Amino acid sequence: MADDPELAAIRARRMAEIQQQMGGKNKNDEEKMRQQQEERTHSILSQILTQGARARLNSIALVKPEKIKMVESMLIRMATSGQIPGKVDENQLKDLLSQVSSQTERKTTVKFDRRRLNLDDDDDDDY
Repeated sequence: MADDPELAAIRARRMAEIQQQMGGKNKNDEEKMRQQQEERTHSILSQILTQGARARLNSIALVKPEKIKMVESMLIRMATSGQIPGKVDENQLKDLLSQVSSQTERKTTVKFDRRRLNLDDDDDDDY
């Protein structure tokens, strides 16, 4: 009776269903947590940013989402620690963005390494 293939198939299907349900709940919980975090972020930003600054932040988010995540987290940290006395206007946001840009700017250099072959002598004229 323990070697019944039909019973084993039923058990395997049931285990797969249970795992799928458990996996689905975890994914739903993670999604809910992420949505709640986004809502908290948006509510805090709407409290500390003026309409113009919020519009500028949203327009930049379309182009550079990773930079905006950094700026948003920085603004939230500053607001929670009391470094921002009032609402941040567009000019203050521009200054903050320029500071972040200067800190995250990648300095690229191009170095040419020209190696000459021993066969190529400039002294020899081929004429």
